[in-house]
Amino acid sequence: MKILHTADLHLGQVIYQNYDRSDEHQHFFRQLEQWCKEEQPDALLVSGDVFDIQQPSATVKKTFTDYFVRLHQECPQMHIVITAGNHDSASRIQADSSIWELANAHLVGTPPTIDSLDNNDGWQYNYIIRLDSGYIVALPYMTGDRRNVIQSILDKVADDNTMRLPVVMMAHQAVTGLDPAGHHFDIGTLRTLDPSAMGNGYDYLALGHIHKPQTIGHKEDDNINTIAAHRSPVVRYSGSALHVSCDETYPHTVSLVEIDCHQGKVQIRQLRIDELRHFYVLPSDGTSFTSADEALESMTEFVSKGERGYIRFRFDMNTDLPSNFGQMIYDALLPYNDEWRYNPKMLWTGVSDSKDSEKEELVFEVAELQQMTDPMMFIERTQDQYPGLDLEDVRQAFEEVKAEMLLLNEEKEVKNRQKTTAPEQ
Repeated sequence: MKILHTADLHLGQVIYQNYDRSDEHQHFFRQLEQWCKEEQPDALLVSGDVFDIQQPSATVKKTFTDYFVRLHQECPQMHIVITAGNHDSASRIQADSSIWELANAHLVGTPPTIDSLDNNDGWQYNYIIRLDSGYIVALPYMTGDRRNVIQSILDKVADDNTMRLPVVMMAHQAVTGLDPAGHHFDIGTLRTLDPSAMGNGYDYLALGHIHKPQTIGHKEDDNINTIAAHRSPVVRYSGSALHVSCDETYPHTVSLVEIDCHQGKVQIRQLRIDELRHFYVLPSDGTSFTSADEALESMTEFVSKGERGYIRFRFDMNTDLPSNFGQMIYDALLPYNDEWRYNPKMLWTGVSDSKDSEKEELVFEVAELQQMTDPMMFIERTQDQYPGLDLEDVRQAFEEVKAEMLLLNEEKEVKNRQKTTAPEQ
């Protein structure tokens, strides 16, 4: 079984509140299309966060349709499996699933609930895609530990898999042992599940959610120039399609995965994505600017050499910048028609000479805030501004609210299901 595994497309992202990235996504999909034609995989997997926001514009939705219709036209025998992530609207992804089946594409948005285990109507098959070469268990983003639900699906596959075909499972989840590089959270504040909570019976777990490509428990796979081979099961993040923020300084890739048989060998080759725009920090020699004029002059020389990308500045903390510094940079880059773009979040180095200077104000990028799905992430990063705050009390309060909301939502789903299945009087 051969698959191409990617995730976290974030279609429609507007970075630094100013720049549309549609041409960068187009550049990525041209590469993806070429890889699909060259490799002829059995399936292309997209493990969540298809869109950057839950209600994308009509233009972004059309772009999504155009990309994947073209992929189907170029590789009509290839299955396309797309699951919802935490940035997506589960119901919106699910709503289009029937029509996409005509294009050999499977869209799975709505996750199974805990009470699904009480039903004997074969609900598990809504998440199982049977190919000639193997099985794909397509799980969208889910909250909480649902290992019994997941295992029930894998058990159905095991009952059917008498020929010992490869089993691939998709999920959008943070698991223990991951490297969160590029994300603005501490590993202790990220809600993770042990890989054992994802059940037993898969050969390859195709994960999304974390943007750095990585194989859990195999740090050596970070070398993208080698072909990795492991015994089943293997847990891997493909990484995001684009650098979603300037802190994602590592290479981004698409994973080409080949599995010989169930419980057999899993081979992973990383296909490096050529980013249309790279992220640059000036000065490029690692030093820091000490004046606005110095930064502006250096930037003007840098961008005149061609190429394109995002520029961020590193300043000494004692540098006094004029209030219109940002506008000065925008004006200087205007002739380049967005080929060169400005990241207004500065990097500050050194120690302030001012004894009475106040603590630097925290500034968050939009992408950072969107990734803070847990309110505690924000509170913990700003706790110094709230003296006397008991984080444990706040964390416990949020946990109680989450548990109550989860219960209410599941009860609502049960009631709605009962209404739709109740016999007419």
